Amino acid sequence: MSQVNQMYGCDPDAFLSSVKESLSYQFSGALMCAASIMSDAQEEIAVGMDERARQSLNRAKLIIFEVMEGNLVGSIPRSQS
Repeated sequence: MSQVNQMYGCDPDAFLSSVKESLSYQFSGALMCAASIMSDAQEEIAVGMDERARQSLNRAKLIIFEVMEGNLVGSIPRSQS
């Protein structure tokens, strides 16, 4: 596994593609995806999966950095009913 793949636990380009295709991203935006991954990291820490938690946090940061670069939409406005 390459150093980049070890950092994220997966291929970062493939991961970002899957984020863009997800319903969570399409309906809520990238920041909700990042928050969900951070929740996963909390659970991973709670059960002693520290390396996996580190990778999850790196994936969440990757999403946030992509939002900051303008490559992902941070949030989708909710329609007012």
